Amino acid sequence: MTTFPGLQPGVTLKEALRLTAQKFRDAGIGEPEADARVLVGRALNLDRAKLIAQDTRALQADEVEAIIKLAARRLRHEPVARIVGEREFWSLPLTVTPDVLVPRPETETVVELALDLLERDGRRGEKLRILDIATGSGALLLALLRELPQATGTGTDISTAALAIARANATRTGLAARCQFVACDIAAGLTGRYDLIVANPPYIRSGDIAGLAPEVRDYDPRIALDGGRDGLDAYRAIAVEARRLLAPNGWLVVELGAGQEPLVRELFIQGGLVVNAVRADLAGIPRALAATSL
Repeated sequence: MTTFPGLQPGVTLKEALRLTAQKFRDAGIGEPEADARVLVGRALNLDRAKLIAQDTRALQADEVEAIIKLAARRLRHEPVARIVGEREFWSLPLTVTPDVLVPRPETETVVELALDLLERDGRRGEKLRILDIATGSGALLLALLRELPQATGTGTDISTAALAIARANATRTGLAARCQFVACDIAAGLTGRYDLIVANPPYIRSGDIAGLAPEVRDYDPRIALDGGRDGLDAYRAIAVEARRLLAPNGWLVVELGAGQEPLVRELFIQGGLVVNAVRADLAGIPRALAATSL
């Protein structure tokens, strides 16, 4: 049982937040104050405003116990999003479970680049067809559908459990009427042409997974991480399917792992695609690459 010196019945809510954050800080947990605020709020069923309004209130024994239980999970490096069961992406509240990746802020770079390219082409108001390969929670597809009100989309994933979450998120965000989800490997069996294909594929080299941060290594589904020996297996398959499925003047936009831009660029060129743009994330890492077919 995790122990928190000083965190006991009768302590004020403000002090409970401080003690929880200090415990996280001592354990090397990133963003200890933010994590403490979210988890204490979840334990007590209080939003941020109520946490502030009630900060002098003394906590009951069951409330302290609830805080300690959630905090103990974070101390085992379980991500906050997994503890609370949801994560915001592109201002959309998305349910997450052990079957899907937790959507990450850097993945929004893919959405940004795709929208900028469509804006440049004057196509944002068209009835576009979108394909999201390895959709997971549905984050990329749903963000794009929110921004492109005339578009429809398809999300694929090899995991039927992941697709169940994506469907639930489509319903949760009010976008279910404009999308469908298909169980397949990359895009096998799909027909027709798509104006925009996006993907956040598995891109970690198999041998590097053991060295990942525990929040990723121990809690993200391996199938969504493992990109094969060189991390490029999914990109090879995507290049082949993109040439088959891209509509004339269509775009392919994929997320990249750190340091992968030149490798994926060359792979796509060899596969008969034309690389047109690369977008860096807020850390300056080339994170999204856009290509078209010849």
